[in-house]
Amino acid sequence: MKFDLLHTDTETSARCGCLHTAHGDVHTPIFMPVGTAATVKGVFHRDLEQEVGAEIILGNTYHLYLRPGVAALEAAGGLHKFSSWSKPVLTDSGGYQVFSLAASRKLSDEGCLFQSHIDGSRHLFTPENVVDIQRSIGADVIMALDECPSGTATYAYAKKSLALTQQWLERGVKHFDGTAPKYGFEQAFFPIVQGCVYPDLRRSAAEHAGGLNRDGYAIGGLAVGEPAEQMYRMVEVVNEILPKSRPRYLMGVGTPENLLEAIALGVDMFDCVMPTRNGRNGMLFTSEGIINIRNQKWQQDFSPIDQAAHTFVDSAYSKAYLRHLFAAGEMLGAQIASLHNLGFYLWLMRQARVHIAAGTFAEWKRSMAKKVSSRI
Repeated sequence: MKFDLLHTDTETSARCGCLHTAHGDVHTPIFMPVGTAATVKGVFHRDLEQEVGAEIILGNTYHLYLRPGVAALEAAGGLHKFSSWSKPVLTDSGGYQVFSLAASRKLSDEGCLFQSHIDGSRHLFTPENVVDIQRSIGADVIMALDECPSGTATYAYAKKSLALTQQWLERGVKHFDGTAPKYGFEQAFFPIVQGCVYPDLRRSAAEHAGGLNRDGYAIGGLAVGEPAEQMYRMVEVVNEILPKSRPRYLMGVGTPENLLEAIALGVDMFDCVMPTRNGRNGMLFTSEGIINIRNQKWQQDFSPIDQAAHTFVDSAYSKAYLRHLFAAGEMLGAQIASLHNLGFYLWLMRQARVHIAAGTFAEWKRSMAKKVSSRI
């Protein structure tokens, strides 16, 4: 994998580039739709490519390991062939599930023992076998196993957690470098920088990860309960240290405003379930602000969902029609809203790249951040 840094903003740390992978190029900054279980909920691959403009999607190691399972994925020739998605894929390591399954997991130096949410069966994730699982999935970019502490964790717990994450990281790197891809194309391995909301821990984590000379780096453990300003501060601390020649991926973030602020701090890659999850519940992100499409005020509004027309959805369907679909409980409503939100997120990334290249990012970002965070 190769990353070309193309432009850097003069007023901020924003940059745009191109990530070259075996399954195609990814232009950064980029948002990755979340395909947890080998699908982005309610969205055809055709529409992800042609209407949304997705260049890369995310798969979840924990869920794919449990279902359909490694054997099925290997028999299919990897996730790309199994799901008929030909563009790049990034997989997380299951580390976030380690965090979210706190009531049914046990951490040790060896790894994480957890119970399946499907049938209660017990499984062990280690730094080594999550590499093997992601080799079998066939992701273009794979993640190191980490522990993701709460944003409100104490300093003592965060320090202990980081030591465990770093020990796991060193084992994961060694195992990755000692194994080969299974499907004839190269894969990249990203460490995850943890450290909660403590600057000295974040610096230590970034220095440790940066010294491992990887193809890219992820920033984890944010947007998990801490205030947004603390999140931005930790991103700033980490990006001052991580190599500028490699892509930086902020995991699980977030709102359109979060993305714009993080781009200004030098982040290149994002993922989040928010556009599809919120879309299924009637929340639309638009270039003029946030819409609750269930509100009666849209009942006779026959204008497009978003005047900027980011996807075919925005010109094909009106707010009134979409509100009707939600009121009637029609599944098409959730599909249209999900497709619109994903299209808006990818449109926002394209606009950011244009303004970074043109040298107008800072002014555009200030204006756009206010708009996208307001409620209409």
